[in-house]
Amino acid sequence: MKLKNKKVVVRIAPSPTGNLHIGGVRTALFNYLFARQNGGKFILRIEDTDKERSKKEYENNILESFKWLGLDYDELRRQSEREELYKKYLKQLIKNGHAYVSKETSEKQHSLTKSSDSREQGEEEPELASESLRTPESVARLSSSSSGSFLRSEVIRFKNPNKKIVFEDLIRGQVKFDTTDLGDFVIAKSMEEPLYHMAVVVDDFEMGVTHVVRGEEHLSNTPRQILILEALGASRPIYAHIPLILAKDRSKLSKRTGAVSTLEYRELGYLPEAVLNYLALLGWNPGTDQEIFTLDELVENFDLSKIQKGGAVFDEIKLRWVNKEHLKLQRNKIQETIAKKIQEKYKVETVHPEISQIVFEHIETLKDIDEMIGVGELEYFFREPIWNKEKICWKEVSREKTKKHLEKISEILKDKEKILSYAEEAGRGNALWPLRYALSGREKSPDPFTLIQILGQEESEKRIRKVIEIL
Repeated sequence: MKLKNKKVVVRIAPSPTGNLHIGGVRTALFNYLFARQNGGKFILRIEDTDKERSKKEYENNILESFKWLGLDYDELRRQSEREELYKKYLKQLIKNGHAYVSKETSEKQHSLTKSSDSREQGEEEPELASESLRTPESVARLSSSSSGSFLRSEVIRFKNPNKKIVFEDLIRGQVKFDTTDLGDFVIAKSMEEPLYHMAVVVDDFEMGVTHVVRGEEHLSNTPRQILILEALGASRPIYAHIPLILAKDRSKLSKRTGAVSTLEYRELGYLPEAVLNYLALLGWNPGTDQEIFTLDELVENFDLSKIQKGGAVFDEIKLRWVNKEHLKLQRNKIQETIAKKIQEKYKVETVHPEISQIVFEHIETLKDIDEMIGVGELEYFFREPIWNKEKICWKEVSREKTKKHLEKISEILKDKEKILSYAEEAGRGNALWPLRYALSGREKSPDPFTLIQILGQEESEKRIRKVIEIL
């Protein structure tokens, strides 16, 4: 969806109250792709107005996640640095009669602390308390109150005009809300502490956000925010609410249903290009058979209008397949990495390229490399194996016949065609099983001819002679 004559400005606004969720990455990706294909601006906005729960370590996690994924943003903003701006607009709303200072009962205050900042679920604010004030003195008291964690007796509420809201969603079409049930909802704990709905509206307005692309869990937040926008005299952005990412049981993806922290996928050995590719396909269909995309190709092909309404199921098996395909795109680089890890493990100067190739064919993630090398899967390439006499012979073949097969193969070891011809006469399993086992000491290993190529003639003959002696 490429737009004409309109400067696109989008934002992703994670809260540093936890590590960046994989669902948040998909939302960020859709915003990024839409901005880049339209030559627009992509803003990363850290929504850290929740002073008690916001942690620097979580902000660092968010920034590190964007860096690893290669999603470069044009601006980085923090809500904690914009308090004077929110205060200005709160005063404006109160002055114009769109908001007022409300004195709360202790019960209402307790409810407020639990549900006031409803970023994720769009929970309703506590009901209007019995006593409400709009005096300059009340505003002054709120402005000068401490920002500590104790319960205040006064908050700022938005005066709900109780009207119907209609807006066009790029994904869901026309959406209608009757705001009467919302009551007069809280927009700030004090002049210094705006809540989510107030802060996000001011930020989107001040930053010139043209499109709000976010998860469908925010759909119920939209009517409140439109009411505040209208009260401020601000124009509406265009909304697009994308479907949830679901677990296999079609519940909302959560920690109990799989790894959801973005950097956890880095630790699991996934490539950032593969993670972005896979997430793009969760809820979006390019309309073609193509499934593997580079980031540049996603920018070129992505279309907001092709995002589906229904939730998309997260399938780690498919993610591993996508990751393998991206490993193939970087085959040379990955095989160099494999060779270096093998050199470190076995203290060797060189590694036969065939060994790196064997490892590459068996991995789907970078972590698989460490697991293959770490558990000694490649030991027989660098150390003489320990043979089990009971596993040398193929099925019911006697030790005497197996010994003769190995002696014959030892004589013609340099000629692959002669070995194959002999195996056809003697029975492929009868001849080639003991040959492969003699070379590797494993029931599962590459074919014997690959092993001979890697080990060399001298080492191969040496191992075959030792197994003959065992028989």
